[in-house]
Amino acid sequence: MEINPVLLSVLSLDSDIPLYSQLVSIVKRNITAGTISAGELLPSEAELCRTFNISRSTVRQAIGSLEAEGLVVRKQGRGTFVAEPKMRRKTENVYSFTSEISSMGLTPSSTLIEFKIITPTPDLMKVLELNSADKSVYRFTRIRNVNEEPLILETSFYPQYIYPKLTRELLRTHSFYSLLYEVGIAPASAVDSYEAVVLGREEAEMLKCRPGSCAFSVQRRTRTETGMIYEYTQSLIRADRVTLDIFLHKDGVSFTRSVDK
Repeated sequence: MEINPVLLSVLSLDSDIPLYSQLVSIVKRNITAGTISAGELLPSEAELCRTFNISRSTVRQAIGSLEAEGLVVRKQGRGTFVAEPKMRRKTENVYSFTSEISSMGLTPSSTLIEFKIITPTPDLMKVLELNSADKSVYRFTRIRNVNEEPLILETSFYPQYIYPKLTRELLRTHSFYSLLYEVGIAPASAVDSYEAVVLGREEAEMLKCRPGSCAFSVQRRTRTETGMIYEYTQSLIRADRVTLDIFLHKDGVSFTRSVDK
């Protein structure tokens, strides 16, 4: 019987990358390379534990992450299988405000309100999955404009070590995503949490709408291909300008976000 290609890789115990993230990357590489195909059975939890000398909880964390991204499906009593490809928007439009708005034929711009290097709170360290050695985090707040009209009030948090030379001026003149691409950091997956809220006076003034107006409150955590969380954002989006469309289809669920012109 042939050995599953996933089992031919090796985990690095000396790496700073968590073991579950390394396992996630191994499976993703095999899916991308086509060495394991859609519908193919992955090794069992017991096989993965034995081969990589890791705990069952580590394996389950990795499988859970892959499942959340829609890359694998678990079937009761049968095992975990590589999922069929899903219809998705292009990656750059999913993660980049500039690309998303430009693709709609609109003009994006940003106004930098605040730029600081902070010591993360315990809660923020948990959200970004930081360890005790990661002492500094970038926090910056921007107003995202469409055709020169404010649309989103966005506060972002990034570990400083991913791009140590970032400055206020550099952030004003460059897309931070393009700077991260230059050092090999690119988004592979993200989770957005939406909530309907009412804008307070200060937020409403910055977004140039009435206090008490409705908005979408969105929290996003973005991961690299290795599973590392490198971005956490908190956004308020004007609900009078943005529409969310949810599509239900046989391959799963997808959504699009459109801006009223």
